[in-house]
Amino acid sequence: MGRKKKLIEPIEAELSDVANCLVKDEDKLPVTKQVSHSGELPIGDIELKCFVSEDGQRYISGRSMTSAIGMKGRGQGMARISTNKTLNPFISNGLSLAMEEPTILVGATPKPVHGYKAEALADLCDAILDARNAGALKTDQEHRYALFAETLVRGFARVGIVALIDEATGYQDHRAKDALSKILEQYLDNELQKWTKTFPDAFYKEIFRLRGWDYKPWTVKRPSVIGKWTNDFVYDRLAPGILEELKGKTPVDAKGNKLAHYHRWFNPDFGHPRLREHIFAIITLMKVASSWDAFKRSVDKAFPKEKEQLFLDIDYD
Repeated sequence: MGRKKKLIEPIEAELSDVANCLVKDEDKLPVTKQVSHSGELPIGDIELKCFVSEDGQRYISGRSMTSAIGMKGRGQGMARISTNKTLNPFISNGLSLAMEEPTILVGATPKPVHGYKAEALADLCDAILDARNAGALKTDQEHRYALFAETLVRGFARVGIVALIDEATGYQDHRAKDALSKILEQYLDNELQKWTKTFPDAFYKEIFRLRGWDYKPWTVKRPSVIGKWTNDFVYDRLAPGILEELKGKTPVDAKGNKLAHYHRWFNPDFGHPRLREHIFAIITLMKVASSWDAFKRSVDKAFPKEKEQLFLDIDYD
């Protein structure tokens, strides 16, 4: 009989994981990201070149990182810091990895830029100052690092560095628009949905009660002002930007009358259920209110409009 062939047991792992195991660390390709915003952030006499990638991550260029702590010369400055024998005991594994593996940023400058996460600069300053406090700094260059690190720490707080970069690059305006876009995408659809009864009769019945009007359930004709109140209490308080988007999406006739109900734009998975929940919450506030003014005060407290001053419920002696 011939020799038995050895069977290779199957590996339960993703192909990418197996490939990474076969590739040496020095052969791994660096992560490359496209830059959407860039600018310069002044901190005292230091100017940090900063960037925001298309996925919203904030970075500082490698040259700015080394210049910020008073390091002279070029080349792999950040990698040299991570292996500095004096500072190494004070540098966390996460920071060491961040300094050794920069992200390649493209699109903002003619040549690609080595970028480091914004938070890494604050962490590096902390490590340098910890080393100084422990009496570990020895050379004039290392003490120079500490002086620059102290200047940086006084110039920005760790929690503020991201906001400072957003302001310097102009990303803060884009961030607000992007956040609004995500809200609208979550609630609304690009096509009108099939009409379904969304506003219960109780919504209108309670409005008529609070206004002192005679409610007639057999007719759908209602005062036009109810449409204005519906926009105010429901659509304008459901989520930021919803009412403006609905007005822009909904076609109107020559007289300015809208040709579709606003609620038909809400997607069935998320938007429409949230709309229904909000409507029932408004109905509840109506039912417990003894007057129209009391109801409006309750709505302002429970669902204040964006950037609108809250109603203060103050008891006077």
